[in-house]
Amino acid sequence: MPISRAAAQATLRLGAVALAGALLAACGSGSSGSSKSSADGGKVTLTVDLFGTFGFKEAGLYAEYEKAHPHITIKESSTENEADYWKALQTRLAGGGGLADVQGIEVGRIASVTQQQADKFQDLNSFGAASLKNDYSAAKWAAATTTDGRTLGLGTDVGPEAICYRTDLFEKAGLPTDRDELAKKWATWDGYLELGKQYQAEADSKSHWMDSVGSLYSLMMGQQKERYYDASGKLVYQDNQAVKTAWDTSVKAAQDGLSAKLAQWTPAWNQAFSSGSFATIGCPAWMLGYIKGQAGDGGAGTWDVAPLPGGVAGNWGGSYLAVPKGASHAKEAYELIKWLTAAPQQAKLFEKQGSFPSNLGAIKEVEDVKDAYFSNAPIGEIFGKAAESSPVQVLGVHDNDVNTQITNALGEVERKGTSSATAWGHAEKGVRNAVG
Repeated sequence: MPISRAAAQATLRLGAVALAGALLAACGSGSSGSSKSSADGGKVTLTVDLFGTFGFKEAGLYAEYEKAHPHITIKESSTENEADYWKALQTRLAGGGGLADVQGIEVGRIASVTQQQADKFQDLNSFGAASLKNDYSAAKWAAATTTDGRTLGLGTDVGPEAICYRTDLFEKAGLPTDRDELAKKWATWDGYLELGKQYQAEADSKSHWMDSVGSLYSLMMGQQKERYYDASGKLVYQDNQAVKTAWDTSVKAAQDGLSAKLAQWTPAWNQAFSSGSFATIGCPAWMLGYIKGQAGDGGAGTWDVAPLPGGVAGNWGGSYLAVPKGASHAKEAYELIKWLTAAPQQAKLFEKQGSFPSNLGAIKEVEDVKDAYFSNAPIGEIFGKAAESSPVQVLGVHDNDVNTQITNALGEVERKGTSSATAWGHAEKGVRNAVG
């Protein structure tokens, strides 16, 4: 997702998609997990509620599933901003109605689901999910499993990170465009920002090095095993040196004028993918599909992908598919998510949309994939290596909330000129309000 793909995730999952409330209220108001076929000859309409661009519809997977299961019709609703999606989902879970048969869960929310909301979701093991455990990495499976062994979601993608960049804008600014050469020049974050200063000195005044410093911050934090919580579940973001380093680096980038000052997941940000307002963007694998959707056919061949600065790969986003206890068609919903997350479908999704698989069989299958849209970049190799070396992150129940408050505060720095100290104070206040 994503940036679930939250943001992608998000929404890619980094990172994000808008609830069709009336549809969900009409189709997903069951109060139990029992499976109910409609009166129309046993036909079933499965509702799927997501955020960001998961890519199932775009890759033709829904159509393929419906063809193989003529009694099934799939209707997807989506919310572009994962935070808006999560807020609406909490309202529906609290009321017990209006839920879809399938709900997407961003990785930054999965600890909240397993630790605080397990009673709101189906234990997928009751449908046979335990047999799928070895299809995933131990960390991906464990994150969606409660301490008493209930499995509450099946993994879709993960978010290994890279940098996506506009080769045409680089050429105009006199910068190299070869991905291997760039990887050497921005082997460190200082190198990445120094190249940004060179770009800024030569580029059109309406074009900037990066889309937002919030994106830069999220990339850097994706490289950390421990971010906002420690392994005991204690909130530690205020004392984490990695958070301070990412914050200070992002503030400096804003002060140096390297950002286009675009809030992610907004209409202006979406338009900027094709307008040339920024030359580079933090690019978890799921962002590839988002770029294609926003830049369109005209962007083909103007984008490329290079490994992440900083000397270590990172992860930003990734998602799960879950079945709430309010689902009208729980058994059919499980069969759908089992199929969507199986190796052949995850491999196809990566080839068409860029969502990097969490299914181990699919990861092996896509290692040689290249993407013509991104200048024939070896995305299977780039993201595969990133996934192998990404840290297994410690996730807390309010992981996404903390990240959102910090990136919102960074937005104040770049768009309003708020001082670093004042903005950080706003972030701390926001975290206190969100966490309670």
